[in-house]
Amino acid sequence: MPATLTTPHLVPASAPVPTLSVQDLSNMERAVALYASGMPSCCDGSRAYRPKMHDWIIQGAQRLGQHELRLSAAYLRGFILLDMAGLATPDQKRAHRVRFPNAARLHRAEQSASGFTWFEVAPSSTAHARGLRLMVEGDCLCGETGWINASTDPDDPTCAVLRNCPVHNPNGTRPVRQAVAA
Repeated sequence: MPATLTTPHLVPASAPVPTLSVQDLSNMERAVALYASGMPSCCDGSRAYRPKMHDWIIQGAQRLGQHELRLSAAYLRGFILLDMAGLATPDQKRAHRVRFPNAARLHRAEQSASGFTWFEVAPSSTAHARGLRLMVEGDCLCGETGWINASTDPDDPTCAVLRNCPVHNPNGTRPVRQAVAA
């Protein structure tokens, strides 16, 4: 039995199932769909599995429903960026483990989705744009301001710096003061 998301996010049987197209899913949405699908955990994304990838992506997307699929993909992308920067809080790590309890399966789903995207079907421009959406489960260290107080030397308070948040300010854009007209 594949590892699926642990909280019950399945679409009710009475809900109409919209026509899904893999092309209309971002790469991260494909990864989340593969995680929730019947894809075997041993799947390595090799050519032997490529004919089945399309069906597994659709299966996982239907299991989760469009809203949960997009939400989980945005949370996953946000968490990855925070974790890579060493800025994920314990609460965010806990929420991520609850959402995706099988780390090895998630890793394989991400690899398989990337391979499928690269070799088989590229996402549409709207799916690609949606794939850039980032969300954070729980409080972010930046308080959604885009800036995190940090220090280059924890023992020296004069080494304080502002660090941009990879989720709320990925480009490190500084706010510009507006001129006041009298």
